Amino acid sequence: KYLIKKEARIILITHLGRPKGKVVKKLRLDPIAKKLGYLLKRKIRKIDCVIGKKAQKAVNEMKSGDILMLENVRFCPEEEKNSPKFAKELAKLGDVFINEAFAVSHRKHASITGVPKYLPAAAGMLFEKEIKELNKILHKPKRPLVIIIGGAKIITKIKIIKKSLERADKLLLGGALADTIFAANGLGLGKSLVEKGMFKIVNDLDMDNSKLELPVDFVCQDLEISIKGINAVKKNESVFDIGPRTVGLFLESIKKAKTIAWNGPLGLIEKEPFDRGSEFIARAIAKSRAYSIVGGGDTAAFIKKLKLEKKINYISTGGGAMLEYLANETLPGIEVLRK
Repeated sequence: KYLIKKEARIILITHLGRPKGKVVKKLRLDPIAKKLGYLLKRKIRKIDCVIGKKAQKAVNEMKSGDILMLENVRFCPEEEKNSPKFAKELAKLGDVFINEAFAVSHRKHASITGVPKYLPAAAGMLFEKEIKELNKILHKPKRPLVIIIGGAKIITKIKIIKKSLERADKLLLGGALADTIFAANGLGLGKSLVEKGMFKIVNDLDMDNSKLELPVDFVCQDLEISIKGINAVKKNESVFDIGPRTVGLFLESIKKAKTIAWNGPLGLIEKEPFDRGSEFIARAIAKSRAYSIVGGGDTAAFIKKLKLEKKINYISTGGGAMLEYLANETLPGIEVLRK
């Protein structure tokens, strides 16, 4: 809207899904262009290519205030390969590059880290807001600072887990990544989802750190749903959620917090009743007077499903990007803008 008022010609680059460098019909951006047109109450022209003569012709035909949406940039294998030639071709279409894609700015892709090398570039308004909000966690947060990390894959979160143990007053871990930590320390968790390849890295964690809070019980299922302590999970059972005693411990930390950051569900939130642990945590954060940030697609969607979004101070558009920024205090997409 700001750019329309300034009579700019606006070219939108984005992606949908993971087409792996091939054209996937159901991942075309036509529905996105249609929805954006509805929201802005104006026609959005969408073309079926990203670069080349057809794209340049469409750009040349634009008038002030026009919006052109390119096809899914991930249909081009050069995007994820971060091809300089591809980035240069993209850059030819415009005069200025604005990165408004915080959520993918941890990726070294051509449309994120390539294009700014060939055009004057800046961060967009939402991108700027994301950094300002996340900096409230990084720089002089009100304490106690409680960081909650869940989700399935510990490989994507081990760096932020280690950083959080330095930075936070309490680090609460749940989800399948907690199962991997227990399994790496020799606890039997039946058929639960664990990343065996991560055992060596996980063993570097200081399990005796007083800041670290891991589950003390689980909601499990084989033929029936049951609640089990950490040493009582049977071989044919799988862990799907944190148990009631764990919820109680986590709630105590949340009640004392002045700043809370949460990324990743603590159980299988897609399936009842394994969403209960995450729901208790979500409602406690919403009720808290602490400054709260929630990130990650699944977690943000869960908050919205519970209609709690207005009670959270900030919902980040980034999952992996949020975690990487909190771990490294920068992102590839930021570094290229700085240069």
